[in-house]
This record gives sequence, structure tokens and C-alpha cells, in this order.
Amino acid sequence: MSKTRVYKLAQEIGISSKELMEKLEELDIHVANHMSTLDEEEAELIIELLKDEKVDDLNDKKGELAVEEDDDNIPKIEIGSKISVQNLAQLMDKTPSEVITKLIKLGIMATINQEIDYDVAELVALDFGFKTIKEEVKDETEELIKIEEDKPEDLKPRPPIVTVMGHVDHGKTSLLDAIRHSNVTAKEAGGITQHIGASEVDVDGKKIVFLDTPGHEAFTAMRARGAQVTDIAILVVAADDGIMPQTIEAINHSKAAGVPIIVAINKIDKPDANPDRVKQELAEQGLLVEDWGGDVISVPVSALKKQNIDTLLEMILLVAEMEELKANPDKKAVGTVIEAQLDKGRGPVATVLVQNGTLRVGDAIVAGSVCGKVRAMINDKGKRIKEAGPSIPVEILGLSEVPQPGDQFVVVGSDKIARSISEKRKEKLREEQLKATQKVSLDDLFKQMEQGEIKELNIIVKADVQGSVQAVKQSLEKLSNEEVSVKVIHGGVGAITESDVMLASASNAIIIGFNVRPVAGASSLAETEKVDMRTYRIIYNAIEDIQAAMKGMLDPEFVEEELGKAEVRATFKVSGVGTIAGCYVINGKITRNAKIRLVRDGIVIHEGELSSLKRFKDDVREVASGYECGIGIEKYNDVKEGDIIEAYIVKEKER
Repeated sequence: MSKTRVYKLAQEIGISSKELMEKLEELDIHVANHMSTLDEEEAELIIELLKDEKVDDLNDKKGELAVEEDDDNIPKIEIGSKISVQNLAQLMDKTPSEVITKLIKLGIMATINQEIDYDVAELVALDFGFKTIKEEVKDETEELIKIEEDKPEDLKPRPPIVTVMGHVDHGKTSLLDAIRHSNVTAKEAGGITQHIGASEVDVDGKKIVFLDTPGHEAFTAMRARGAQVTDIAILVVAADDGIMPQTIEAINHSKAAGVPIIVAINKIDKPDANPDRVKQELAEQGLLVEDWGGDVISVPVSALKKQNIDTLLEMILLVAEMEELKANPDKKAVGTVIEAQLDKGRGPVATVLVQNGTLRVGDAIVAGSVCGKVRAMINDKGKRIKEAGPSIPVEILGLSEVPQPGDQFVVVGSDKIARSISEKRKEKLREEQLKATQKVSLDDLFKQMEQGEIKELNIIVKADVQGSVQAVKQSLEKLSNEEVSVKVIHGGVGAITESDVMLASASNAIIIGFNVRPVAGASSLAETEKVDMRTYRIIYNAIEDIQAAMKGMLDPEFVEEELGKAEVRATFKVSGVGTIAGCYVINGKITRNAKIRLVRDGIVIHEGELSSLKRFKDDVREVASGYECGIGIEKYNDVKEGDIIEAYIVKEKER
């Protein structure tokens, strides 16, 4: 049912809002203010009642208003889509406090420098006897980055961008390993992909760019971003498992993005593999494979045994040829930020995918509300390159801040233009946030008062990359139920700092660290402030813990008891043994049977066990704080000076 505001109804009838409200009081209809809403039936009833009550009076009033409106003497003011309270007051030759008083009567709390919408400004102006005219304002800065259409003769073929999608543990990353002849899975926590990776592959002189999106449902946001920039989607389905919830999700994302789908039926080497069942389930989801008379290409593969990988690559190139993918490399680059993070040594680092034009070192760019100059570009093999053409993924350095994944980046003429556009966009964001926080209505106030019964669970999320922050945040907020409202009050990239702990203490929040560790002072401060700080490497565990805490059904848990920390002061390569870290124990103690965690710049690089612990040439059971020792990590040699080795044991604890 449509609703109408009191002031709109007053305009329709032809009287002032104040008079209408007085008449409503007489009719025993109570409204809070000019901005209050009335149902369509109520509005019609009021018009009828008022006509019955004082038809003549209303007609006289309408006549007066008509005469007034015909009168050219009504002062007119020209305003844009938004205007600050101060400027509006100046235009009408009124004091800002008079305008603010009018706004409060309308249920809008605004400060002198805050901007208000045209509709609200029109209402205030009407109350002061002014007529408003809307002026169209062109945003000059946005005009500077207008992306021009390409001429057909300038377009050249470009490599296809392929997104690998599917359910968790169906072998997406293993399939990419088989394609890239590398081993990524071993590096992932619990064998689960946590971020988007982008890589290039050469097939008979033709390039294919792969995006690996995480499979867990919590990363829907990241997977959706993968689908925005993709040309072809490879749907990986395990032959022994069939269609699962995230497979359906991936199908929907691909359909929504309008991209062709190639189905890779993986794990055909397993004894219980049943490709026909997979094809049957795909048909139920509206994907009819070619074998069954449909138009969806399906390839049975085994990532483990590297079976039919060539056929899959041929199919990708075939579909890419049909799609006629083209771009213009001879223009300023335009593309999308796939991932972004804050690196301690290099500053903000963004993984971007060039979609049109060529990105070069030294280009001034704008990505969302962030600007910068490309200082260096690194390709997926870790090599520095000078330029990247269409469809090429690169890591870029030189941005002012960490951009949001999914932001479009555009190369502009100069640093000055980039800064100007960035400032304008930031200002716009600030205005929107101000508007969201300061626009108060009585309805909202009542809602907040009614929610006094609901307990709020405040959470602070820290992760190693921006995409993970968003994904963890969204999945946690989805856990809210009737009794507990889960609210993420802050999300950021990097190690858990003392300021995070202070924020958690002030707002009674829990800190969740995803793939990051607390800095030295943060742990002790958390103990002092009694702040619950939990770190995770796999996202399910975080979600399950929060769910369990909300239900109050926590089983006995295995908790880590930190034994001590050692700082790597030097490294020694020993033939037949590997790298030995010469360490100084900073606090606590390091024991021979402890599990260890290698932390670099607040981010966990490796988790494992000790292979050796020595003082001089002797094997020892433990080394206390203040002493030096030699530490060997089992099956791991990438240790650098400045790394921190944390030793801990796992104990069972009653909750």
C-alpha cells in the first residue's frame, strides 16, 4: 500500500503543513511531524473529512495559494541536488539556526555544514516563502575519466579470463595446479583457498588467464567479484560428490554475469566416480551437457592423475574463439581490483586485472576513492614488468591506501587529476556516512528502544587481505537471530594492534583475527582489558565458534597455551639438514615437543613442529627467556631474520 507524507498531503489539499496538522488534531488523528506518513486510505479519508468539515475554507485557501503562485513576485532560489544548511540560509537571507529549527521540526538533525537533499531544501524554502528551481550540476572530475568507446578497427584479440568455480574440496585449486604445474594447495590453510589468485598459462602460444576463487559460501562476495571480470566460467564438480550448495551458487553467479560455462567433472579416477549422475544433476539446474543434446561443454578430468587437462584447455580456447574476445591495447588502461592488502615493507599492494588498454609503470591511476602512481608492477610469476596489456593480472605498488576489491581502476592524465578525483569521491563517501549516521526519525528511535531486549554481539575483524575482511564480516552478520544481533563494528587489514584491543574494550567486542596475529603489546593489553581475542586460519571455525557461543552450546575445546616467543637473529644453511634459525628467546620458553608458528610482519607464514632445538652443539628439552638457541623447523626452510617463532601446546579445556 502506498504511503504519503503529511507535507505532501498538505500541498495536495492546498494548505500549510501546520494548518493540516491542527485540523488533524481536531479530527483526533495524531501525527508526530511534517515528515510522518499516512496510508493511502487514511489520506483519502482525511481529504473527504476536511472537505466535509470546511469545504469553503479550503477552497478559499486554495484560491489564495493559486493567486500567490501566479504572482511573479514570489522569490525564487536555484539549488543543486544537494546544498549545505549554511548555503541555503544565505540564499534565503536567513540565519542557519532558523533553517536548523525548521529541519528539526521535519525530524531531520543536521549541522550547519551538513548537506541536505533537494526535496528537503524545497520543503524548508516553501516554509520561508521561497520557490526552488533545481539546477543540474555536471561533475567535471568524473568527466575527466569518461571511458570512450573503442572503434572496431582498434580492437585486437585478447586472452580469455577464466574463473574456476565450484564447491569446497571439489578440486578447483588442484585442477589449477595440474594446469600450472605448480603446487598451491599445500600453502593453503587446511587445503582451502582463502583468497583470489590470478595466473597466466601459455597453451600452444596462446595465453589463458585463470582466476581461482575460494569455494566456501562465506566467500560468495569474493566469488561474485571473480564473475564480474570473467569471460568463461569453469564449473568444477567432483564425480563422486555431485552438485552441492556452492555449486548451485556458482552456477547462479555465472548465469547472472552472462558468461559461458564449461563443466569440468573432476576426480574421475576415484572408484566411486559417477559422471552420469553429475550430468543428471546439472540438467536439473538447467545446464544440459553436449552429450545429452545440450549446449554446455563438459570435460571429465582428473587433477590428481593429470587426465584430460589438454582437452579442457582446448575447450577453453575454442569457447574463447567463439566469444571473439577483443580489446584496444593502445589506450589508457581500465580494469578491476581483484584483491588488495597492506604489506609492511611495500605499503598498499593491489592485484589488478587490466581489462582494456595498457597499464604502464609511472601511470597515474584512480581505483575507487584511492589514487596513486604505479611505482612497480609484478606479474603472477613474481617478475617485475614494465607494462601489462588487456586480460593480464598484475600486482601494483604505489597506491595511497588499500582499495576495495571490485573497485574499477582508471588511468588518468596526471597525479593532480587523480588526487582531485580521489578527494571528490572521498568527500561523497563521507557525506553518505554522515547522512546515514545523523538522519534521525522518530520511527527509528522507537525501533531502537523496542530492541532493548536484543543482545548485541560486537565483533572486530582483522584479516590479511581486504577481500577476507568483507567475506568474514558478511558471514558473521548473517548469523544474527531473534535473540542476538551480530554487529561487525570494525574491519581492517593487518596484524591485531593495541588500538583494536582498546576499541574492543570500549565497545565490549570480541576480536577475530583471520590469518593474522596480534602485535607484541596487543596480547598483554587484551589480557589486562579482559578482551576475548581469537585467531583463525580457516573461516568455518570462526563461524562455528560464533554460532556455538550464540547458542550457548560450547563443547569442551582444544585451546592453545602459548609457551614463548623467539626472534630469528640469523639463519644458517646446513647440508642434509636444511635451514637452522639462530634465535633469541624473547619471552616464556621454547620446548622440544611444542608446536610452532612462524610469524612475519604479523602474518602467519607457516605452522608446524620443531625438528631440532639446540644450545651450542647439545640437544636440549627447553630454552628459557633471555637465552639463545638453534631451531630447526620440520620440512620448512624459508626462515628470515626478524621472523618470530611462537611455541605453543594444545590443551583440552572445559567451556
